[in-house]
Amino acid sequence: MDIEVELKDNMGSDLTVVNAARVSFDKESTWDEITPAGQVEGLLSYSDERLISYLAKHNHWSPFGHASMQFRIKAPVFVARQLVKHQIGLTWNEVSRRYVSDDPSIYYPDTWRAAATDKKQGSDEEKTVECIKDSYPDDEDIRVSSVYNKAVEHTVKAYDMLIEGGVAPEQARMVLPQSMFTEWYWSGTLYAFARVCNLRCKPDAQYETRMVTNKIDKVAQDMFPVSWECLRT
Repeated sequence: MDIEVELKDNMGSDLTVVNAARVSFDKESTWDEITPAGQVEGLLSYSDERLISYLAKHNHWSPFGHASMQFRIKAPVFVARQLVKHQIGLTWNEVSRRYVSDDPSIYYPDTWRAAATDKKQGSDEEKTVECIKDSYPDDEDIRVSSVYNKAVEHTVKAYDMLIEGGVAPEQARMVLPQSMFTEWYWSGTLYAFARVCNLRCKPDAQYETRMVTNKIDKVAQDMFPVSWECLRT
């Protein structure tokens, strides 16, 4: 099962940002007229593009707060717990395992990255670990994926036993792994999501987290091309 990012709703455009700024002077812009037929939606005048650049460069963030996006995201719990740290300008509502007792879906990575040698956290994406030494006397190599799969199988089976035995889902969920998929609605302003992507799209961000933020980055780039280019620095 893959990590999913789905745009559910949006509000505003690059022109929204422009006019939120220009209202201070009781002014308003329209889409640039490039044909006799009238305005072509989506094309800003040169002065409006310069205004957006100025706003972003000098950290005048409030005009970017009048445009927004809403996503439904499916990702492992450990990814969600990294992203939920971003609170300002964002709203989060997540599936609750207090109320849901369906069989959990588990994230299975394609590769197992080696630990980074030059920092306390993170991984070396150029090196992988496929086998590790067994701690038993025979000292045979065992596959990392086998260790992981057995652990997941055990925890999911324990969860099912607890649910079938009548234990409340809010307690039975304690045995589930961080690699379990969760889903949430994530809504926020253009400026807020730019802050998320400026941090979480960097190469040193966790790979699985970048799988989410890179998709958000692509959606925002398509919807707010001028503003997003200026904010993504």
